[in-house]
Amino acid sequence: MADKETDEPKKKGGLVKIIGLVFGGLLLIGVGLGAGFFMFGGQGLTPSAEIEQIIERKLKESGQLPEEDAEVAEDAEPALQKKETPSVDTFVTSYFEFDGNFTSNLRESRKFLQLGVGISTQYDETVVANVELHQLALRSEILGTVSDFTEEDISGKEGRDRLAAKMVEAINAKLEVLEGFGGIDSVHFTSFVLQ
Repeated sequence: MADKETDEPKKKGGLVKIIGLVFGGLLLIGVGLGAGFFMFGGQGLTPSAEIEQIIERKLKESGQLPEEDAEVAEDAEPALQKKETPSVDTFVTSYFEFDGNFTSNLRESRKFLQLGVGISTQYDETVVANVELHQLALRSEILGTVSDFTEEDISGKEGRDRLAAKMVEAINAKLEVLEGFGGIDSVHFTSFVLQ
């Protein structure tokens, strides 16, 4: 029996030694990781940022990138260049849109053109007031102008621009007869449907 009693303390002592060695090993690993993080991990660079730094440094050494002044921080953004705005006299543009759509047949065609029309002027409110006052007469001028165009005449952007220019001429001519002054700068199409 004395042999059994002496075996138990040896087992306990062996188990305590193994636990001590494992705990000591873990403690050494933790201290090593902590020291490594303290020394190298505080920079906060990701691997890709670190690679970019290395490439940038190599390019500067080879002369392919200009050297930065020591005073300028690496993270500082470059100063933005400003362009000066040219001094130009600008005028306020006033707009007016005719109510409803204009529908007219086209010359030599069975198709109809349906338009939404607006005008713009850089003159004072008198021109817009004149357009509002004489809407009925101006609607007639617009419809007459549209009916002089063929389907081919209004195709494409150039065709629409020619139609708009003819409308400006017709509206201004009618306003000159009615009020003594036209003043319309542009005609704008808010809708343009060929049916």
